[in-house]
Amino acid sequence: MIAKLVEIRDSGTFIPALAVRLAPADEAERYLLARAGYGTEPETQGSYVLLIRLADGPYNPRGHGLARTMMVAHERLLDLAGNLDDSPAAFDRLESGAVVDVEFILGVAAGPKRSERLT
Repeated sequence: MIAKLVEIRDSGTFIPALAVRLAPADEAERYLLARAGYGTEPETQGSYVLLIRLADGPYNPRGHGLARTMMVAHERLLDLAGNLDDSPAAFDRLESGAVVDVEFILGVAAGPKRSERLT
């Protein structure tokens, strides 16, 4: 993935945004992009660009509505990003394609799930 912050301007308009080109760096990223419907080949996947208005982005875990899964996963990722006692932060060490297992985080499952890619 290649992420860029951009300033989108128009007549009387200023929109801070995040643009992400879906260029998979490895098999885990290629697999996840394929599962999300962005094609199966890296060349095809790399032709997509996601554009997210920073003001609209779900920066708040509660911004996902009542979806427990996304809220808990988002909170966990924020926890990892906030681990400033460690250098680099735990979020920075998170591997692309990593599994964020909500049942494990909530203590419902005894162990974390493995990626579907590996099963």
